[in-house]
Amino acid sequence: MDKIEYRAVIKFFVKEGLTPNEIYLKYIKVYGDSFPSFSTIKRWAAKFKRCCTSLEDDPCEGRPKSAATPEIIEQVHDMVLDDRRMKVREIAETIGISKEHVGYILHEELDVKKLWAKWVPRLLTVDQKRTRMKISEQCLEHFNKNKTDFVR
Repeated sequence: MDKIEYRAVIKFFVKEGLTPNEIYLKYIKVYGDSFPSFSTIKRWAAKFKRCCTSLEDDPCEGRPKSAATPEIIEQVHDMVLDDRRMKVREIAETIGISKEHVGYILHEELDVKKLWAKWVPRLLTVDQKRTRMKISEQCLEHFNKNKTDFVR
């Protein structure tokens, strides 16, 4: 049974005039071990008594869940491209977000890691692979044309 169904049962019992204690005892009797806690039943019973009709959670307001917005990711990316030796603390202070969020953006969103004090991509992008392939083909072609003069 999911939480919406539990809430529907709580709402039904509240409409019948049962107290949270009575609802809790009915849950124990019918469902055995799988039922919401007494505090949850009490909280939802109080909501339904105040004429709340929705079984869904109320939308949460406040700060956004993540500081990894496209604009901030772009700012971090630009800063790393400008100076690959920049520290996480410096990026966080410049943009005004926490070091943890900067670390998340660098490692999860931009997929870079710190290597010898420089931020470098973990894997080559499609463009970088294509460029390396073209350069390798040109070198091979030059080598096949003149094997003795290739090194010079």
